[in-house]
Amino acid sequence: MDGFKKRLNESVQLKLSFSLSLAILLIAVVAGIFSFVSAFDEAHELQDDMLRQVAALFDRHHLPLVHFGDDGRAKDSYEESRVIVQYLADSVNVAGNRDTGAPLTLPITLSDGLHTLDVSGEPFRVLVKTTSSGERVAVAQETGIRDEIARDSALRTLMPFLILVPILLLIVADLVRKMFRPIDSLSVEIDQRAEQELHPIDENHLPAEVRPFVVAINRLLARVDHSMEVQRRFVADAAHELRSPLTALSLQAERLDQADMSDLARERLMKLRRGIERSRNLLSQLLTLARAQSALDRPKSSVSVQRVYRRVLEDLMPLAEYKHVDVGVEGEQDAQLWVNEQDLVAIVMNLVDNAIRYTPDGGRVDLSVTTGELHAVIRIQDSGPGIQATERERVFDPFYRTVGSDQVGSGLGLSIVKAVADRIGAEIQLEFSDNVSHSGLFVSVSVPISNARN
Repeated sequence: MDGFKKRLNESVQLKLSFSLSLAILLIAVVAGIFSFVSAFDEAHELQDDMLRQVAALFDRHHLPLVHFGDDGRAKDSYEESRVIVQYLADSVNVAGNRDTGAPLTLPITLSDGLHTLDVSGEPFRVLVKTTSSGERVAVAQETGIRDEIARDSALRTLMPFLILVPILLLIVADLVRKMFRPIDSLSVEIDQRAEQELHPIDENHLPAEVRPFVVAINRLLARVDHSMEVQRRFVADAAHELRSPLTALSLQAERLDQADMSDLARERLMKLRRGIERSRNLLSQLLTLARAQSALDRPKSSVSVQRVYRRVLEDLMPLAEYKHVDVGVEGEQDAQLWVNEQDLVAIVMNLVDNAIRYTPDGGRVDLSVTTGELHAVIRIQDSGPGIQATERERVFDPFYRTVGSDQVGSGLGLSIVKAVADRIGAEIQLEFSDNVSHSGLFVSVSVPISNARN
């Protein structure tokens, strides 16, 4: 019960449906009781009129009363006969103050009109009428039979309520659910949006009561989008401004390397140059991440995955040769994707760069692509240590590095891949290359082919 009260307080739809249903039930009960009582009384009035009509019929046509047998019923009559007609008193039958020889023993002193009497332990409704010939006629009917007929008639008036009220409750519940359907659709639409999809919500098809709330949400989305744009612009501007001094420092370090110096100074100079190079790589990745998080530009033409593979391998081949890692493309199957080439290059570049860096010397990195009806899948597989299942969600966070990693890096590579994948509607899946030994990383990037045709 407490759970239902909690749901009732939290749900406007449930509260509205419950309130309307309760109001309908209360009104139906009151109307049913009123209808039953009215029909019951009306049935009794009709039965009284029937007694009057029977008495008038005998008076008007001077009909003889039927001869009753010993059991008090008319001969050849049906068991369902419900009305008894007898003389109340005349010069022949009257003896004392009781009417004798009749099915009912009625007092002869009854006045004309309707009476409710107890005859031999059973209640009767009796109409006494004096005919035009001076005879007094009693028309009687058992009260139990009258009540049964009246009750059946009154219950028949309740049948529409019993049938229509449940139907009405179902209709009300369905109408309330349909009225709230635009709100449910709105919640689904907002819930399915990606992090970067901050465009306004269409408010034209929404009810007027919900529209102010949607307008407020659109204003909030605009403020959030502006704030994120300011943040991205700051990161991009800061990274861009830092590139020039770092480039100057790198050039000065190269010139200083040509000067005569001691072995200790040259060792420290090499550490300085490596630090400068790491800083330059970090700034480059920050710029790439800022571009990946910006608004999506519609591609003007399709991009060949094999061409992107060749371009990436040309840039990363020196690193692969330095680590003696065998990097190659498996198969000749190609796919044409309608995405920006820079976005696809950013995904493949960062994935292959990570694969080479984390693969031990003498290892292997394989690239491939397969196509289906709706998606093209880019696959990059290495023979490195892989990523444990418990860390596969966090590796996409900026600056996150796997535990125990001794490789030099900024922790932005997979963040860039995730940001670009979200932009183009792609899905990333991480698995082990070798499920038996739980080693190696197998990355699948599923890109929708239909993007090109929309």
